[in-house]
Amino acid sequence: MGALLLWLCVLSTGSSFGAPDAKSVAAKLETRYRGAQTLQATFLERYSENGQLLRTEAGNAYFRRPGKMRWEYETPEKNIFLVDGKTAWFYVPVDHTVTRAPAKQSSDWRTPVALLAGEMKLSRVCARVENATNEPPQNEGDAVLYCPLRGEGGKSSLGDEVYLEVAASGDLARVLFRERGGVEVEFRFTGWQRNPPLPDSFFRFTVPLGVAIVDGDSSAQPTP
Repeated sequence: MGALLLWLCVLSTGSSFGAPDAKSVAAKLETRYRGAQTLQATFLERYSENGQLLRTEAGNAYFRRPGKMRWEYETPEKNIFLVDGKTAWFYVPVDHTVTRAPAKQSSDWRTPVALLAGEMKLSRVCARVENATNEPPQNEGDAVLYCPLRGEGGKSSLGDEVYLEVAASGDLARVLFRERGGVEVEFRFTGWQRNPPLPDSFFRFTVPLGVAIVDGDSSAQPTP
């Protein structure tokens, strides 16, 4: 009878032995990256609509404080997405064009990840942080946080649902943006390096000769 009463108490309080506290996971993630001046990781990007995978891309991502990042796409074709602190650039060599837009006006899915190049405070981009009950982790032992982006009503046009998967070490393993229209954009990260030697010039974009500059939204990627 005593064991039964104990089990009923556990159920009534809603506690879970396996679910880590969202605030402690968020604090571990922030602490993991806050002390680094530069960061580097390998990424895999997956773009889906209505459950159908339409595009997969991969490459390396680099971050430098304050507010700079560089995404070098290697497959299936070489592209560069770069934020120099003020301007976001998206360079498509095969098209001989580069799109530029003010970084603060960019609606690109990668810009929330720019917190890695900032003060690393989730409160700057998340209206709140809580455990994700409907999104399982891709890796055993990871924790998944639900992060509605700041904006009108606590959300923004970047995604109706945003999830951050955090490894036990505190490393950012995955970011998932899910929109109401059935669009999903997922970034998976591996091989994080802290303070690799990345000069400031690495985060400046020089327009090659013969390349046209288009002013507009930096998220204007080629559609699959």
